[in-house]
Amino acid sequence: MPSVEISAAADFIRQRTQRRPKIGLILGSGLNPLAEAIESPDVIPTGDIPHWPISTVQGHAGRLVIGELEGQAVLVLQGRIHFYEGYPMAVVTLPVRVMIALGIEMLIVTNAAGGLNPSFAPGDLMLIRDHLNFPGMAGNNPLFGPNDEATGPRFPDMTQAYDPALRDVARRAAAAAGLTLREGVYAYVAGPSFETPAELRFLQIAGGDAVGMSTAPEVVVAHHAGVRVLGISTIANLALPDPPPGLTVNHEEVLATGQLAVPRLILLVRGILQQLSATS
Repeated sequence: MPSVEISAAADFIRQRTQRRPKIGLILGSGLNPLAEAIESPDVIPTGDIPHWPISTVQGHAGRLVIGELEGQAVLVLQGRIHFYEGYPMAVVTLPVRVMIALGIEMLIVTNAAGGLNPSFAPGDLMLIRDHLNFPGMAGNNPLFGPNDEATGPRFPDMTQAYDPALRDVARRAAAAAGLTLREGVYAYVAGPSFETPAELRFLQIAGGDAVGMSTAPEVVVAHHAGVRVLGISTIANLALPDPPPGLTVNHEEVLATGQLAVPRLILLVRGILQQLSATS
């Protein structure tokens, strides 16, 4: 994505808010209520932002909400872009590049995911410790193409893409709030079809604890630029290879079941911001 388009989008946003947040949040499917907790928000429809791609998926509102949460200035993206919508990876990750241009230093990414780990239950929260980026390994990496050395290195290390210190903050916040916080590996697949039983068995063997159709490209771009990343999945359904007869999965059910985790996710994110405020 040309830097002139990123700059134009960032300039547009700067002109519509006086806040200069250092913390960004990206909300996954059905997680819009978290944005309603933002105090004194400046709300910008993403359709108004130059060069900004439009989300076509139910559960993604398409707004930037910039305001205060637990004493921290935050920039919240309601409505991410997905590769399966037909956008190239450079466009899918444009919102993250704009966040970086705006000065974001820390990014919290959330998603609704299917639970591959049989010990998980719908409504659980999973702290992401690593990911499997299957589209990226197959050639659809968001860093494909010319590299801007001013942004990050040509060959970025990804051994700690999910910041260990931020994961510790999340654990402390969960413990303080009395929340059970699962941990695991997020398997990113392109979608939009849900996985076959054979594919789910493969993902389990590969080490995946949850599976979804987002997040990993955003994390790669943010980490490449030196932004600290924290990832949290809400387990919206069980994605097990041997489901009971007649059980099927659809997006509407994923959204509905995912709402079970929203109050806990809001509590966890608030706690994380409180912990960050106490240590800053």
